[in-house]
Amino acid sequence: MARVLVIEDEPDILEILSYNLRQAGFEVEAATEGEEGLRQAEKTPPDLVVLDLMLPGMDGLELCRLLKQHETLRRVPVLMLTAKAEEVDRIVGLELGADDYVAKPFSPRELVLRIKAILRRGAGRPEEPGAEDRIQIGSLAIDPGAHEVAVAGRPVELTATEFRLLHTLVQRRGRVQSRDELLEVVWGYQFSGYGRTVDTHIRRLREKLGEACDWVETVRGVGYRFRREAG
Repeated sequence: MARVLVIEDEPDILEILSYNLRQAGFEVEAATEGEEGLRQAEKTPPDLVVLDLMLPGMDGLELCRLLKQHETLRRVPVLMLTAKAEEVDRIVGLELGADDYVAKPFSPRELVLRIKAILRRGAGRPEEPGAEDRIQIGSLAIDPGAHEVAVAGRPVELTATEFRLLHTLVQRRGRVQSRDELLEVVWGYQFSGYGRTVDTHIRRLREKLGEACDWVETVRGVGYRFRREAG
């Protein structure tokens, strides 16, 4: 049974989240402040964190940053809860390494589906024959089995979502992938209006790839592709 840590200071929302997650088969732990949530996560690392951005004391963005810098917790996926007016904070959260977000007011069913999708893709199951083979493209090395990436021999720390995004583009090398296609394959759902999530993760992925960033191309008005040939 997967364990979900919910960090939310509004009692009604916390109750709704806890009830629906338990009904979906998850073990739920709860915290109402950022510092408390961090202590709980350090004591018993969860399988996923649901994190409200607007928290008393330490806010959600700061807590997300600390989680993604933590030696033990940095690979724990984070799903953010944001108000619809908080687009800037939402983008910052994704850039800090959050895996996904749900805007308030939200559908509990959608949130549960998002969590299940994040946990499925985090399991790292290969989807195509030979997916576990090590991939070498120029200075870029990808080891799907170990979930490791290196550029010119230097390890690159990617979140589970960033790794799956890169791996998907490489597997479909030379073929343009629309934002909707990437949402379905990488994020595991089909919801309109979330193309910015893809854009933010692509930008963050390129920053981390450094000298290998030019392999990931933008096809204006369509989506993204991993270049087939060097140059």
